[in-house]
Amino acid sequence: MTAMEDYRGYELGPIRPPSEAMSLLLRVTRNCPWNKCTFCGVYKRKPFSLRPVAHVKQDIDRIRHHVSAIEDIINRPGGGNRQDLLALQPEQPESEQLAFHSALNWVRSGMKSVFLQDANSLVIKPDRLVEILLYLRQAFPDIERITSYARSHSIARISDADMARLAAAGLNRIHIGMESGADEVLELVKKGVDKETQIVAGQKVKRAGIELSEYFMPGLGGDRCSRENALETADALNRINPDFIRIRTLAISPRLDLYQDCQEGTFRQIGDIRMAEELLLLLDNLRGITSRIKSDHMLNLFQEVDGQLPDDRERLTAPLRRFLALPPEEQVLYVVGRRTGVLANLSDLNDPLRRGQVETLCAENNVTPETLDAFTARAMARMV
Repeated sequence: MTAMEDYRGYELGPIRPPSEAMSLLLRVTRNCPWNKCTFCGVYKRKPFSLRPVAHVKQDIDRIRHHVSAIEDIINRPGGGNRQDLLALQPEQPESEQLAFHSALNWVRSGMKSVFLQDANSLVIKPDRLVEILLYLRQAFPDIERITSYARSHSIARISDADMARLAAAGLNRIHIGMESGADEVLELVKKGVDKETQIVAGQKVKRAGIELSEYFMPGLGGDRCSRENALETADALNRINPDFIRIRTLAISPRLDLYQDCQEGTFRQIGDIRMAEELLLLLDNLRGITSRIKSDHMLNLFQEVDGQLPDDRERLTAPLRRFLALPPEEQVLYVVGRRTGVLANLSDLNDPLRRGQVETLCAENNVTPETLDAFTARAMARMV
């Protein structure tokens, strides 16, 4: 990117956290400045660039324009109708159609939150990010939350004073992909950060009064470092006390660098039963914190693991303990049922119709306790 780059119109990046499903997506950078993590394939072979502040402001202006037009119709006597709204849709260019539909979806969701894309918005110089935040708040003064992904390495380099400026300008939640607090694991997957830097960054976000979501990835340590992955991550999280701890189970597809490590034998993937044990070990070792645990992703085996520490500790760990106490054949049924979308939770095993569907799937695919890990690895690879 050069300073003379022409404005291309409103842009959308490839991903957002599930918790930002109702947010307006505002792209302030393109792709990932690090882009070396072996477990992530989202931004591979895509160059990183900063979008000019003036272009981000133009995106905000385009959304403001479409929101105003949409609200004019909605506020008519009788509330307008679908045809009236569709008549507002621009015929061209594609970027303007994208801006219109983003604005329409945001209006329908209540216009309460904005998510700054792509992978690490805090790599932007604080002065420029503050300028964007203030412009966004001026355009939409009723926004309740502005959120961003960020790398711990980037946050650790920002002064406390600048973090406070970002908070004052309206940035009030940051998502950090910790993935692991174990240095051996972080080095293995080329995360580009160590445990201590993760802790420094997390504490810096909390001091600024910004809500913090930290992500943990069960399975990222593989067979060799599964226990360390849980225990070292728990220790790091205990020292940070993030507002949210979000679970993201490891899945490996052939397009990931980590897949090649598996093929070469330098990484041995663990299955769902071992990952359940790892997650339980993490939860059992979270002490002295008040984080909200969220299992809000389709890759997670137990989405009912959702609660606030310390009061909900027993409720958080109950599904894991119940699963691990099941006979191996029952564990197979549950895992296959979850990985194929037939079962939503452990209680669904008691539903004769759903249980019968899973039993048929196991028979058709010859899934046994011995072949379960291979079956689920293939199923999860198709999901990422």
